[in-house]
Amino acid sequence: MDVTFVTSNPGKVVEARRIFGEFGLSVRWCRRELPEPQSDRLEDVVRAKLRAASRPGRSTVVEDSGLFVPSLTGFPGVYSRYVYDTIGLRGVLRLVAGRPRQAEFRAVAGYQRSRNVLVSVGRVEGTLAARPRGNGGFGYDPVFIPVGESRTFAEMSPVEKDALSHRGRAMRALARRVAGIERG
Repeated sequence: MDVTFVTSNPGKVVEARRIFGEFGLSVRWCRRELPEPQSDRLEDVVRAKLRAASRPGRSTVVEDSGLFVPSLTGFPGVYSRYVYDTIGLRGVLRLVAGRPRQAEFRAVAGYQRSRNVLVSVGRVEGTLAARPRGNGGFGYDPVFIPVGESRTFAEMSPVEKDALSHRGRAMRALARRVAGIERG
């Protein structure tokens, strides 16, 4: 049994393969940039991506995530990728200089096969490090420290990160539900 994960991010594919594999599902990668609608909600973005990526007879998975910083009124939120691509980690850290560093990572993972649509949400609270640390992961992983940890996601092993991360939580919840559907 397999699902097709539509994303342009190879790091997300590696994580999805590990997590879906726990449920006996293999993940095929369809490398594709999907349109991102203007919305304040990750759920809306994921549903739009599913509409754009789904094909008849194919089990399609998409995901979107964001870093939400309360002291920046939730910014960068749904614009996290754009912000990362334009000002990078150091730019985000400059924005929070002198402000509370609490943050929340949110991920929404979606599945569609025919008319069957599932959406799962994962969240993790934490703080932003003073500087990037670690060599693992991707994106904001070098600056995000989950509650109860002293290490950033980039300083953790992939398995440790999967157990704690927003994406790990959303993907695991989705994979559990998808495995039930795919096995019929």
